[in-house]
Amino acid sequence: MNKEASEASRAETPAWPGEFSRALRRFSRYLTSERGRSEHTVRAYEGDVAQLLNYALAGGVRTLEGLDLGVLRGWLGALSAAGLARSTLARRAATARSFTGWALREELISADPALRLRAPKRDKTLPAVLRAGQVGDLFDTLAAAAAEGDPVAVRNHALVELLYATGIRVGELTGLDIDDLNPERRTLTVIGKGNKERTVPYGQPAAAAVDAWLRRGRPALATAESGPALFLGQRGRRVDQRQVRSVVSGLFEALGDTGATGPHALRHSAATHLLDGGADLRAVQEILGHSSLATTQLYTHVSVDRLRASYQQAHPRA
Repeated sequence: MNKEASEASRAETPAWPGEFSRALRRFSRYLTSERGRSEHTVRAYEGDVAQLLNYALAGGVRTLEGLDLGVLRGWLGALSAAGLARSTLARRAATARSFTGWALREELISADPALRLRAPKRDKTLPAVLRAGQVGDLFDTLAAAAAEGDPVAVRNHALVELLYATGIRVGELTGLDIDDLNPERRTLTVIGKGNKERTVPYGQPAAAAVDAWLRRGRPALATAESGPALFLGQRGRRVDQRQVRSVVSGLFEALGDTGATGPHALRHSAATHLLDGGADLRAVQEILGHSSLATTQLYTHVSVDRLRASYQQAHPRA
């Protein structure tokens, strides 16, 4: 958050009333234990609610009952005036609705002020995806490095192959254990958002790269602290998301100006290439672990745009 937005949402406030502190702690426990949200998501919700309560407190509100529609609108208006993007404002509004809805169910407030709260619609930004030729160049580079035998290079080849083959999120990848793989069926089991489990298939190139990692790479890095983790860092512990992001970002930089950034671009690319190849939209939804089909439908726009660009480039009367 930029400085102006921080000042708009937090300002100079006195110490929190105990009611605010207790509510935030209970809301955090609810998100973790009942909704199954990840630690990262819970921290984001906590930060948003804390900013809302600070804004309310700065305006003289010292009880949850005082969180009326005017306070919520004023908070979003202050954030908008501070220059936050529409997508960020939409997330803040969603957090406020979650919090007040929970507070009503817990009988901490008598009415839900967020029922009539509206926020700007999110910008529909199309994700950057790699072209098929760029994917080929990427894996040629990885395979050549892995062929030298360095265990980290063998690992990098396997984890990037798996990211692209399955479209899983980077957090899902780093959480994989060896037993989550089914080499005979070429599937893996991942725990996605909301602790939802799903089974995802992968192809022969990823299978070969992962097999090489398990036979030649992982034993060279494994220590007593490795446990069942599928992918390891150089010190033998479970690889973390920062390490994976660094690997993928370096590969994208070597490719040149792709517009793609980070492991999520491999997820975008996998989804788009599946749809380009004729995959059913609901099958892609299941593979990606989207709770809403509308999220998956974003990739149909990417595919149509790519088709239109190819048509305009190739057709003599485009």
